[in-house]
Amino acid sequence: MKELVVISGKGGTGKTSLLASFASLAGNAVIADCDVDAADLHLLLKPVQTRAADFISGRKASIDDKNCTACRECFRLCRFDAVKEKEGGKGYLIDALSCEGCGLCRLACPSDAIIFEEAKCGQWFVSETEYGPMVHARLYPGAGNSGRLVTLVKNEAKRIGEEKRLKLSLVDGPPGTGCPVIASISCASLVLAVTEPTFSGLHDLKRVLELTAHFKIPAAFCINKWDINSRNTDMIIETFKKSDVRFIGNIPYDMDVTRAQLKAMPVVKFSNGYASQQISRIWEKVCLMMDL
Repeated sequence: MKELVVISGKGGTGKTSLLASFASLAGNAVIADCDVDAADLHLLLKPVQTRAADFISGRKASIDDKNCTACRECFRLCRFDAVKEKEGGKGYLIDALSCEGCGLCRLACPSDAIIFEEAKCGQWFVSETEYGPMVHARLYPGAGNSGRLVTLVKNEAKRIGEEKRLKLSLVDGPPGTGCPVIASISCASLVLAVTEPTFSGLHDLKRVLELTAHFKIPAAFCINKWDINSRNTDMIIETFKKSDVRFIGNIPYDMDVTRAQLKAMPVVKFSNGYASQQISRIWEKVCLMMDL
């Protein structure tokens, strides 16, 4: 099974809208939303949930008031300011959002009053859409290990795809260049980076393509809303002309994209306007590059 990952150097470039259109054009692929910190692909694909599971990662400390002697050792040693004094000065509690799960308080507590339990950091889901099965997730606010959750989502999507004998996995990656992005592009057959015709768009595109080059992953890029600044569009294309990264198309600014989002559907399904036509051409080039 081949895997296409769509990423961007920053949020708001249109990668999720593009991935939703690719899902519609592919017809039957397994879909993975790996933007677990701010998942929104479900808004366009309308998945029907068939399975849900908790994402357990790391541990969090709490204080057992029955055993606590208010000796202040945990308060003194915590380097994350997670141990707080209760109102009125009657004992201590641990702020779960500040706790990093290092376990030092538990080791230091002379009265064994620290409870150190596995942390529930989010949920992940398996759903059905009219375009194929979908795996997606939601990381709780302030929770860590998003890279691990991304890997879980990708592995489950791969398992389902192989089980159903599907030929393609479509992955909506998170923005940026951090750990979740690295996890999302691992083992990809092709990475498609989406940018916009701005100086910050060029800067962010360079960063994500440096990342794909570092991991030796084939990459291409396209420019969304290219016609809002055609001079910058030409500059971006010229910048990568002599690189191994292939430019595969421009997508114009088109109000049909906004209208499709308001209808909660991929733009290629909503209309056959200029943006839809260009997305379809980009999809054809992606298929040629991936030998689909």
